[in-house]
Amino acid sequence: MPNRASILKQQFLQSIALPWEGLLPESKVQELLANENVTYYSSVYTPIVTLWAMISQVLSPDKSLSQAVKRMGIWLSSAGAVPPSSDTGAYSKARQRLPSRLAQQLVPFVAEELEKQVPTEQQWRGRRVRVCDGTTVLMSDTAANQAEYPQHTNQKPGCGFPIAKIVVLFSLLTGAVVSAGIASLATSELVIGRLLYANLLPDDVILADRAYGNYVDLVLVKQQGADAVFHKNHLRKTDFRRGKKLGIGDHQVVWNKPQQCPKHMSNEEFEGLPDNFIVREVCLRIKQRGFRDKRIIIVTTLLDAKQYSVQQLTLLYGLRWSAAEVNLRYLKTTLKMEMLTAKTPVMVRKEIWTHLLAYTLLRTIIWQAVSSSEHTAFQISFQSTRQQFNLLLTLLATTGKRQQRQWHQLLLEQVATNLLTIRPERSEPRVLKRRPKPYPRMQEPRSVLKAKLRA
Repeated sequence: MPNRASILKQQFLQSIALPWEGLLPESKVQELLANENVTYYSSVYTPIVTLWAMISQVLSPDKSLSQAVKRMGIWLSSAGAVPPSSDTGAYSKARQRLPSRLAQQLVPFVAEELEKQVPTEQQWRGRRVRVCDGTTVLMSDTAANQAEYPQHTNQKPGCGFPIAKIVVLFSLLTGAVVSAGIASLATSELVIGRLLYANLLPDDVILADRAYGNYVDLVLVKQQGADAVFHKNHLRKTDFRRGKKLGIGDHQVVWNKPQQCPKHMSNEEFEGLPDNFIVREVCLRIKQRGFRDKRIIIVTTLLDAKQYSVQQLTLLYGLRWSAAEVNLRYLKTTLKMEMLTAKTPVMVRKEIWTHLLAYTLLRTIIWQAVSSSEHTAFQISFQSTRQQFNLLLTLLATTGKRQQRQWHQLLLEQVATNLLTIRPERSEPRVLKRRPKPYPRMQEPRSVLKAKLRA
C-alpha cells in the first residue's frame, strides 16, 4: 500500500488537476518547487498535496480548513488508508510552509498556455488584448494585517478591517488572469498598474478606464511596444476642431508632457519621458435600447483610422465591462475573495494568488467545454461551472481511469449547457428589500465593548 501522501497526490491529480493536465503538468510544479529549494519531511501534506488542497478549498462553498481536511480524510478512507487527524493544525502549518511565489508564478504560466490553445483568429484585429482594472479586498482584523494593510482612515481604530488594493490584468480572449499586483489601500491604483505594464508584449493592446487616460500611462505603454485604449481622463479638455482631423469626432493631437512630475512618479522616470506625444482622441457613441445614446471620449495610441475604425474601437471598448468588472465580481462574489480569513500578510497574499489560480482553472474548464460547442465561453455561467465541478470532484478522485474520463466528459457536457440567462437592457434599482437586523454599528473596539458588558 503506498503512503498516504502518494494516495492524496494521485487523487488530486485525477480530480482537480485533471482539466489542467495539458496546461499545468506536475513536472512544471515540481520545477518551480525545486527553484524555490523546497525540502520537506515525509508527511501527508507535501507541497503538491498542499497546493491542490488550497485550490480545492477556494473552489468549495465552504472555504474552511476543517472542510478541506475532512475531504482528504474521506478520500484516504475510500482508498483503504488511515485518514489524518481531523485537527487542522498540520494542514495550517503546511500552508504556511508552501512558497509564497508558487501560485504567483503558476497564474501567468497557465494563462499563457490556455491562450495558446485558443484559435488566433478569435483575437481582436489579430492582436492580444489585455484589460486592466482594480478592486479591494478585506481580511481578518489582526495586528499584523493592520500594520501592512491598514484599514480605511475614516474608520475608528478597532472598528474596521484591514484592506488591500488589487489591480488585475485579464486576457480579453480567455478571461484568464495574466498578472496582478497587491498593495495597501494608500497606494495609488496607477502605481500598481504601471508595474503590470512589464507583462505587456510588443503588439499587445491594453484596455482601461479613465484613471489611466493620461499622458504618462499612454507613453509608458507605448514604450513597451504595445498600444493603449483608455477612457480619457476628465481633467483633460478635448477640442475636435484642433489637430489632424480623421473623421467626425476623431482626430490626432499632440499632448505635451505635464509641467509638474506626478507625485506617484520619481523625477528620474519623469525626466525620461518625451516632451510631447501624438495621441488619437475618438468620441464613441454607446447605444442602448430604451436610453439616450451615451458619448464617451477615448484616447489611444492606435493612430491608423483605416485599420482601427471608430466602429471597431467602439466594439472593443464595449467589451471592457464584461472583461474586467464582471470577472472581478466572479473573483470577489462567486469565489468569495472579498473577505479573506488569513491572519498574516504573507498568508493573505497566498490566498489572493490561490483565488486567481482557481479562477483560471474554472476558465480552463469553460474553454474546454465550448471547444466543440456553438456557444462562446462568455455565454457560460461561471457559478454553474463551479457548482458542477464540485459535485463531480469526489467521483473524479475515487474512481478508475476509465470512469474518470467518463466523468470528465460529463462535466464538460454539463458545463456547455449552463448558459447565462439572456436579459437584454436589464436595469435594476440599487436598493435592498430585506431589512438589516436592528443592531447598532460598532463604534468602539470589541475589547472595550466586552469590558462594558462585564462591568
